[in-house]
Amino acid sequence: MSRKRKSYSAEFKSKVVLELLSGDKTVAQLSSKYEITAKSLTDWKKQFLENASLAFDLSGATKAYKDEIDELKEENDALAKKLGKTTIERDWAVGKLKSLDLSNKKDLVDSKLNTLSVARQCEMMQLNRSSLYYEPKPMKAYDLKVMNRIDEIYTDISSTYGYRFMHAQLVEDGYKVGINKVNKLMNMMGIQAIFPKKRKLTSIKNHEHKIYPYLLKDIEITKPNQVWSGDITYIRTAKGFMYLAAIIDWHSRSILSWKLSNTMDTALVTDVFKEAIQKYGRPKVFNSDQGSQYTSHEHTQLLKAHDIQISMNGKGRSIDNIAIERFFRTLKYDEIYINDYQNVGELRNGINKFMLFYNFNRFHSALGYKKPMNVYLEGVKKVG
Repeated sequence: MSRKRKSYSAEFKSKVVLELLSGDKTVAQLSSKYEITAKSLTDWKKQFLENASLAFDLSGATKAYKDEIDELKEENDALAKKLGKTTIERDWAVGKLKSLDLSNKKDLVDSKLNTLSVARQCEMMQLNRSSLYYEPKPMKAYDLKVMNRIDEIYTDISSTYGYRFMHAQLVEDGYKVGINKVNKLMNMMGIQAIFPKKRKLTSIKNHEHKIYPYLLKDIEITKPNQVWSGDITYIRTAKGFMYLAAIIDWHSRSILSWKLSNTMDTALVTDVFKEAIQKYGRPKVFNSDQGSQYTSHEHTQLLKAHDIQISMNGKGRSIDNIAIERFFRTLKYDEIYINDYQNVGELRNGINKFMLFYNFNRFHSALGYKKPMNVYLEGVKKVG
């Protein structure tokens, strides 16, 4: 017997998203609290942000929808006279349904619809019927423990480890975990092996996103705002994990902006970039990895709008973004690993304190033992 699918009201979704946006709890905590999958939380957040502007222009949005509906009705009537109303509606609807993501497809399935079976609805949307009856479970404490150890191995022992080597190391360390589970957790954390030689690109995470070439090979970086880099790293707390996005100036090694979030989505990287632009102007080149957050239409269009050249690491070559990779390693050794953060608030305060110390007070060996922000400001003054 099939289980009844859970349905959530708009008010409930809004409440959960607002709590998610507050950033005071991790996704794991909210997932456990409301018994909702992390994927659903992320999808709700994205939908909420994309439609936030409607709250300030409800009348305009209503009129726009009415005009659009009227136009579609006229078009549909014309097509129906030529080809048949039923055929046109079916072809249009099936195409739209197939293009939806998993969470939206599941929401559209109606078990009470007498004229169309659940099996047929799933077939039309190319949705695996078994996914309707999956009940999400909060992330296990042991999985978090394994993820934290993966982070330590990647940062401390070797960043060249793929999931097979990572699994072997975990087993040697006494962890009971399968190789496929290690692969899944590493993907969730956004961790991939750094290869010594650039491999030919055979696949990308999102086939709809354009991948840009790496522009920094054999280029001498001599001034601030010549090249910026952005990246995201996994950050742990006692009650779950968060994601930290940051932007670094390659010449001075200064951290120009950063943001802590409980979701690794496009909004995380666009928000941190907008803050850097507002404070420090714009770079000539912006480099990142090929993660879907950086290859997304929203992020690349933001760069193009500011006339910034887009550079991306080769597939599997985090070393191409070595400046920010080394900073994250310093942050974790000097701040994260030596502190047992109990909640997001403590973590955010700790990172903020370290960022100020790193930029304004910490000597940097690559800068001749000068301080990053001093080098940045002196360089800007010379250029200006």
